[in-house]
Amino acid sequence: MKGIIGRKVGMTQIFQDNGDVIPVTVIQAGPCYVTQIRTKERDGYRAIQLGFEELQAKRNGSSRLNKPAQGHLKREAVKEADLPDLRVLREFRIRDDENLELEEGHTITVDVFAQGDLVDVVGTSKGRGFAGTIKRHNFNRQPKTHGQSDRERAPGSAGQSATPGRTLKGTRMSGRMGNDRVTVQNLEVMVIDAENHMLAIKGSVPGARGGLILIKESRKKRQKSQ
Repeated sequence: MKGIIGRKVGMTQIFQDNGDVIPVTVIQAGPCYVTQIRTKERDGYRAIQLGFEELQAKRNGSSRLNKPAQGHLKREAVKEADLPDLRVLREFRIRDDENLELEEGHTITVDVFAQGDLVDVVGTSKGRGFAGTIKRHNFNRQPKTHGQSDRERAPGSAGQSATPGRTLKGTRMSGRMGNDRVTVQNLEVMVIDAENHMLAIKGSVPGARGGLILIKESRKKRQKSQ
């Protein structure tokens, strides 16, 4: 299973030997801890739960996690691993025919990937707030001539007449834009810095700097262009 959790650091560029400039996104990924393994017999599906981002204890030495989260990380199955308090827990699904070599308590670092691997990156897109139809759905504006003065960015009519006499569900209208879970597929791993727990991935990934990022092996692999 190739998967890791990280946070977006920002974008930069790298130069190849032939002079090509490649835009890359730098992600601080891991180390992550295997906090639980889901099995088909017990849970109905196969998955690995990873924990990320250690939390420092309070000044009085108590944990910043609530009691259920503390109990989950200190239960009998992972007691020998002595897991730290972890801020983020996420699951990575595993195919039924995929062999599982990890055990609860193991640590995953960026070494799980290799340069040239294709990955799917999941993040939360930037929130744009309440947006109109022109910005949100790329609608055209109304004409500015023939007497109208304040309706050029209005969406226009959205309903019908007597049949069905209502606005259909799913009609494109103004509303909240962004702040959605977005997956970008088939991005190439360009640089791996195991010492600093850094990955550089070709292209852009969703979200703002500091946003939580999930990186996993590509499900729909394409052939890299020569």
